[in-house]
Amino acid sequence: MSILRVRPSAPVADGKVLDITPETAGWDHVGFAVIRRAAGQVAEGVDAGRETCLVLVSGTADITAGDETFADVGGRKTPFEDKAPGAVYVPAGVPWRVVANDAVELAVCTAPGAEGYVPRQIPADEMSREVRGRDTNTRFVRNILPQDRPAHSLLVVEVVTPSGHWSSYPPHKHDTATDGEETALEETYYHRLDPPQGFAFQRVYTDDRSLDETVCVEDGDVVMVPEGYHPVGAPHGYTLYYLNVMAGPERRWIFRNDPAHEWIVKS
Repeated sequence: MSILRVRPSAPVADGKVLDITPETAGWDHVGFAVIRRAAGQVAEGVDAGRETCLVLVSGTADITAGDETFADVGGRKTPFEDKAPGAVYVPAGVPWRVVANDAVELAVCTAPGAEGYVPRQIPADEMSREVRGRDTNTRFVRNILPQDRPAHSLLVVEVVTPSGHWSSYPPHKHDTATDGEETALEETYYHRLDPPQGFAFQRVYTDDRSLDETVCVEDGDVVMVPEGYHPVGAPHGYTLYYLNVMAGPERRWIFRNDPAHEWIVKS
């Protein structure tokens, strides 16, 4: 049984199907939950010491954060639609409330927070888009909460990997604080597949192979990456979406490719 794979459960009363905390993950920074709500249903929360990025993976909702209310946030039907998700940043200690306007898949991304931030809706035109890689290493990236936007420790990004393509590849890692060369960031991968009966593979491994695990990922799974390289492969016929949450002592994403596979990008 995988120590890194977290499977979704049947929804509990509050709609939660996934709930990863620093305590359950055995690390210090990243928290991640997924809540499913039908039209008219509510999700809410508050955490005195943690900031939150609410991401509407799909669906539309009215979101209140403290004294601010943002109406009709989101709107895409699935994460595979070429459209930005709805997203709201909530500072530490500020209560939030989400009222679903239709079927909602809500990702609750958290990390240690601090004073000096304000609630805000993240507009679509602020989420920069990138095409990374080439040939069967091509994937499509949307930066929901990157390091150049206000937050204390959270980094949030989503990626769509076409069928038959690789992603987070060449294998890279960000688990060692080396000034200007690499930052130490914990990370979760929330996977969705289209069609949903598909599967994908993610390997997580360290240089010394003290951690070396290959996970068969199904729709709705989370893979936790406490350390090591973590490439992903999508088989033919299935498009892979994943939502990444990263956080660590320094809010910068500086990674190091596996030296054995560095030639792929240098060529």
